[in-house]
Amino acid sequence: MNQHECLNAIRKLQFFAIDLNLYLDNFPNCKDAIDDYKLISSKLRKLIWDYEQSYGPLSNFGSAYIQNPDAWIDTPWPWENASNRED
Repeated sequence: MNQHECLNAIRKLQFFAIDLNLYLDNFPNCKDAIDDYKLISSKLRKLIWDYEQSYGPLSNFGSAYIQNPDAWIDTPWPWENASNRED
C-alpha cells in the first residue's frame, strides 16, 4: 500500500469509527456495534502506527510515533500537495 492509499484507508476507518461512536451514543447496549467499534479501532490504531513508521507523524500532542524528530518539520504534511497528486 502506498502513502496515498494508506492515508485514504485511515480516513475511511476514522469515518467508520466516528459513525459507530454516534450510533453507540444512541444504542449503547448494541453488542454488534460494540464489537465492530472495537475491531475498527484496533485496525485504525495499527494502520496509523504503520503509516507513521513509514511516512511520518499524522498528529501531535504526544500521541504520534516518531523515530526521527526532524521528520516532524522536514516532511510534507499529509494534506500538502494533495491537490497536485494524480489518482
